[in-house]
Amino acid sequence: MVELVAKSPCAGLLPLNIGEVVASEVAPGAMTALAPYAGRAEALSQALEAAHGMALPAPGHSTLGAEGARVLWFGREMALMMGPAPDSGLAAHAAVSDQSDAWAVVRLDGPGAADVLARLTPLDLRAGVFETGQTARTELAHMAASVTRVGAESFVLMVFRAFAETLVHDLKIAMQGVAARREG
Repeated sequence: MVELVAKSPCAGLLPLNIGEVVASEVAPGAMTALAPYAGRAEALSQALEAAHGMALPAPGHSTLGAEGARVLWFGREMALMMGPAPDSGLAAHAAVSDQSDAWAVVRLDGPGAADVLARLTPLDLRAGVFETGQTARTELAHMAASVTRVGAESFVLMVFRAFAETLVHDLKIAMQGVAARREG
């Protein structure tokens, strides 16, 4: 009989440390899509605040809560909660869908992180434009992605799990290019 072994999306692919930039896989905990029912966004936000210590984020932003929880704006009328399992009371205000196995999550850290991403996405990642806590659904190379600035020189990138290897490949090429340019 075949014995199945669970693997993370980037198992054996990360970490990468090239130049001043490090790409590492993130274990985000539970990942839950929250789609508020019509007219229930404010009630969902209040329920999130009571249960997890954070409100629904404004478009293009993220919020932090208790127990390492984070909620990302994930598109129109959509949010993605990362960290703890969602409180069961949220289902009274929104469609709640487990997304934990659907995404590859990678953190990019270092002084050249924005330069690496500038080779892969059309976002303006300058610190004064795309500030800590801001998030965007965008193109990353040729993949649909989510990019969130989590620190001055740190980003969390998310692509569908099936594209984990492609993401790592594209990051490696961009990281090598940025490192070569800084050395020369």
